[in-house]
Amino acid sequence: MLSKLFSFNGGVKPDPNKSLSTREPIARLALPPQLVIPLHQHIGGTPRPLVHVGDKVLRGQRIGAADGNVSSAVHAPTSGHVVAIEPRPMPHASGLSSPAVVIEPDGLDAAIEREPFDWHAAAPGEIRDFLRDAGVVGLGGAVFPSHLKLNPGKSGHTDTLVINGAECEPFITCDDMLMRAEPENILRGALIMQRMLAAKQVLVALEDNKPEAAAALKAAAQSLGHASLEVVVVPTRYPAGGAKQLIRVLTGIEVPHGSRSTDYGVQCFNVATALAVWRALEHGEPLTRRIVTVTGNVERPRNFDVAIGTPISHLFAAAGLKPDTDKLIMGGPMMGIPLPNIDAPVVKATNCLLASSPTLFAPPEPELPCIRCGECARACPADLQPFELYWHSRARNFGRAQEYKLFDCIECGCCAYVCPSHIPLVDYYRYAKSEIWARERDKDAADSARERFEFRNWRADREKEEKAAKLAARNAARPAVKPADGAAPAAADAAAADDPKKALIEAAMARARAQKEAVAAKNTDTLTPAQQAQIDATEERRRRASELSGSDAPAE
Repeated sequence: MLSKLFSFNGGVKPDPNKSLSTREPIARLALPPQLVIPLHQHIGGTPRPLVHVGDKVLRGQRIGAADGNVSSAVHAPTSGHVVAIEPRPMPHASGLSSPAVVIEPDGLDAAIEREPFDWHAAAPGEIRDFLRDAGVVGLGGAVFPSHLKLNPGKSGHTDTLVINGAECEPFITCDDMLMRAEPENILRGALIMQRMLAAKQVLVALEDNKPEAAAALKAAAQSLGHASLEVVVVPTRYPAGGAKQLIRVLTGIEVPHGSRSTDYGVQCFNVATALAVWRALEHGEPLTRRIVTVTGNVERPRNFDVAIGTPISHLFAAAGLKPDTDKLIMGGPMMGIPLPNIDAPVVKATNCLLASSPTLFAPPEPELPCIRCGECARACPADLQPFELYWHSRARNFGRAQEYKLFDCIECGCCAYVCPSHIPLVDYYRYAKSEIWARERDKDAADSARERFEFRNWRADREKEEKAAKLAARNAARPAVKPADGAAPAAADAAAADDPKKALIEAAMARARAQKEAVAAKNTDTLTPAQQAQIDATEERRRRASELSGSDAPAE
């Protein structure tokens, strides 16, 4: 039993607003006319498409293969036909497009024939490969491929496995409802993870504002009867659901800058990820659906069981989007991102869709100058100095911002929440991070271009040296040609030795003179006296013409 809970610095307590979407159970949403399944839905490489336009696909069929180690497969959520493979808008603040497979459902929902996989007898590496091909990724927001996190590493074991059900962000209740609906299956998935990581204990943590979920999990844990499995209720404080913050609360371990929790024997997964692992290994179900909270300025706030690739507009239509909605957000009000396109699809990272209105969220106050009150530093759960990060980010002094550990910022929004000057601090941090990443990309591109240029020059010099060496070798192997007059000037010989090309020219000219003299001698033997006299007269005229032209030339 866990004897003590710890605390983390900072944090805030905003109004949770979770009761709106927990009044009704999870509803399975009907399929839309078209599903847009992005190939890139996780951290890492973009999966390679395995289908073509016009292909018929079945539910659970792989349509994108993992590309490299840090990647995960993508599957068809239902049966139908592939009508397009093209870039489509993604649920991102930029509104940019990404390659996607567009499927038109046929209404049959026919599934592929699942091959049995005995994970009990399989090696850990085989289980990880199976989870990679099943498309299982972290469903808590980071969408990191789970098969990589389920590797115990060099130590061969993990001390503590943390299953994160804290769900600290306001309005979001998808994990809460999932823990109520399938507590035993979540814990079974956690025990599978424990076996793969050889973890000594499993701590399933959730905040104390979820009493129904806590009761369901504790009852399921008691029925499973595993002494190493414990359900822990932690105090409600945002952002207690952050991995480092939750690990601090449960174990007292504070993961420092530049380190990972695995360096201290702790690994953390979301409750929905544990359920996805159990479904993949026990039933052969790839990750094609997820629970999404639709709440805020809607008529019927609720959690929906949604096929990945469903247009966001389809979910808001089911929840009844109110006409005075002024903004749509994917995620919660603290860390969510605005959606520029309502037709973007639901992806594996979509945990909540929040509709905003002027009555629900007051318009932002005008930004005022920073007064260095220090409230942001007191609220920062990462123990940073947000006001220093703000000044350097605003001044585009990105080097100094990095010195103040800009990339340790988890963008939780606590600093902006408490700022009396209403400064959107997180926006400045995101801007600084994007500028640093852009400069690093430009630098990498310039370094690559410089390396290619230097290699091209080195290759040209090498080829020139090789040609000169081959020419010198040929000259050394060729026998010397004796001039016709039997004596070559010493200066010519020295020049020929110094310049291989000139030596070749001199040798060719010597051979031509020798051949000409031989031919002239042969032809002279057959001439009549009259013909010889005519040739001599012609040669005399040429000689005189040459002398006349030489006399007209200016003296050197």
